[in-house]
Amino acid sequence: MKKVFVQGLGFVGSAVATAISISKDNQGRPLYSVYGVDLPTKIGLERVIALNNGEFPFPTSDESLIKAVSESHLYGNLVATTNQNKFGEADIVIVDLPLDITYLDNEPQLEFSDFTSAIRVLGQQVQQNTLIIVETTVPPGTCEKIVLPTLKNEFKKRGLNPEAVLLAHSYERVMPGDNYLSSITDYWRVYSGHTKEAADVCEHFLNTIINIDEYPLTRLSTTTASETAKVLENTYRAANIAFIDEWTKFAETIGIDLFEVLDAIRKRPTHSNIRFPGLGVGGYCLTKDPTLTPAAASQLFNKKLDFPFSNMTVKINHNMPLHTVNRITSLLGGSLKGKHLLICGISYRQDIGDTRFSPTEMLVRELLLKGVKITCHDPYVTFWDELDIKLEKKLPSPKDFNAVIMTVPHKEYKKIDLSKWIKTGNIILDANSVLNKQQIRTARDCGAVVESIGKANGL
Repeated sequence: MKKVFVQGLGFVGSAVATAISISKDNQGRPLYSVYGVDLPTKIGLERVIALNNGEFPFPTSDESLIKAVSESHLYGNLVATTNQNKFGEADIVIVDLPLDITYLDNEPQLEFSDFTSAIRVLGQQVQQNTLIIVETTVPPGTCEKIVLPTLKNEFKKRGLNPEAVLLAHSYERVMPGDNYLSSITDYWRVYSGHTKEAADVCEHFLNTIINIDEYPLTRLSTTTASETAKVLENTYRAANIAFIDEWTKFAETIGIDLFEVLDAIRKRPTHSNIRFPGLGVGGYCLTKDPTLTPAAASQLFNKKLDFPFSNMTVKINHNMPLHTVNRITSLLGGSLKGKHLLICGISYRQDIGDTRFSPTEMLVRELLLKGVKITCHDPYVTFWDELDIKLEKKLPSPKDFNAVIMTVPHKEYKKIDLSKWIKTGNIILDANSVLNKQQIRTARDCGAVVESIGKANGL
């Protein structure tokens, strides 16, 4: 079997390694031996140990992903390691590394040092004509101006032909949750290569792991075009969410239900993907990706360009949780000082345990600044690293709190029998469309006050 190495075992890399490990030939045998590689840090070691025990290293509601990891472990074709000196054995390397953004004088700054060091490791070890696919979401121009020169330089040092580098870009659209695994295998994939040969080899590989009969591949002309597609795709979605913020406030002010309005609009096919009101934007991608192209324009291409929509999107989405703070303040009579609130949900989206850049973080930090005592619960998280908060294992009763804010639409919350949980006088603010109409009706019949972001009071 060919050997595929996945560099980076985060939320994307671990799932991608699993997806590759279950690719089969016509006789039902695995096509690849897959090796996941992470750093020898505490977190990296935990991920490696989990995969080598046949367990997915992150909380997940996707039973098919859990099963796939277990089966590949039993077969022996999914192995994880912290050994950084194994890439010379690879036929294919998938790069799934984080690439962060910092700010200097309010301007986004690309941080390539760690990323480039990891690419340099590949250049020092891989053989000629080993396919390297960058899946990481990177600023447009990264493969051309950072990755390829780094690989070629290392090849020259080793006396190898620098033109024998096979570099491709194919961005992932991984969506943690119930369909975590299928978001890799059963979804459209865009790709490109720095040469036609690289693109052809990448296409052949993707054909073996993607359900191309239902989700055909799309080849773009350059790696920069492919990188741009991913960043533009995420920026569009982030801008769509930001656009709804002002309409949320308008609807609540004039006394209408914005969800009702948007449901009517979404029936028009050209507007079917218009977003809904909510707590805000979270996760590793949508919170930073709109900043990647403005930074790339100036720092990779030396061009000074304006990106007013992208910049405004980041600002609006960053501040969006503050509206929930204002709404709960109003519900509690205009002051939050000394109040005790229960926050239900801290991950950045439903049915996952990923708390990176969760909008709940901004919400809780602001509430703490206002003197609020906070208790948090999340069915997928036991400890909140970013705020150093231990979470309740069992969902507390609302009777012990001045109010409850529902922040993440986890399945567990959507299944709550509010007739047994809610008591007269409880105040609940649904900040992210967590509760359905029947749940809200039941809670109100029990004497609770239930309000929602995107709806005027009483709706």
